[in-house]
Amino acid sequence: MSEVRIGVLALQGDFREHIAMLRRLDVEAAEVRLAQQLNDLDGLIIPGGESTSMGLVAERWGLVEPLRRWVHGGRPTWGTCAGMILLAEQATGQKLGGQALIGGLDVTVNRNYFGRQVDSFEADLDVPALGDTQFHAVFIRAPAITAVAEGVETLATVASRADDSKSVIAAVRKGPILATAFHPELTDDLRWHRYFVQIVNEFRSCSG
Repeated sequence: MSEVRIGVLALQGDFREHIAMLRRLDVEAAEVRLAQQLNDLDGLIIPGGESTSMGLVAERWGLVEPLRRWVHGGRPTWGTCAGMILLAEQATGQKLGGQALIGGLDVTVNRNYFGRQVDSFEADLDVPALGDTQFHAVFIRAPAITAVAEGVETLATVASRADDSKSVIAAVRKGPILATAFHPELTDDLRWHRYFVQIVNEFRSCSG
């Protein structure tokens, strides 16, 4: 089997950081700006950034429908922060008129659940899928998942904004789709990227 090739949507946001993490794992990584660049990929990361801007650029460059076909076709996809918003079937807390969503992940996301840039924070999360050691997560103007459909697996939670004795969902997986409200690419911890590469390899084994 050929080497894994993972693309990172490079319209705006933290795409360079994701590519650097993948290359630390000796995974071939490529910037994606055009629809045809999806053709040679085994997986796709939609990075953090500004989801409205990312959606507008994707619409302008004719990428929204190709991205929808990719995700809804069951191809391995990981959305971080803004990327998670774009993958959601429903988003609340949007600006007037909303934004184009790619969809494919049956969750509801609150777009600015944790507030503005000044409300950014870090937290240690229990993530059994990554092992026993907690993951130190960076939340920047972060969303949160407020509802999930049947079949969506919760991977991590974080204390609620309104009541820190309760929690909201910060990471999920449904089949080949992974989503995190935080930014693993802004840490030195490779475990989330390694986990996504495993998802990609699982998909390749099943489809090949």
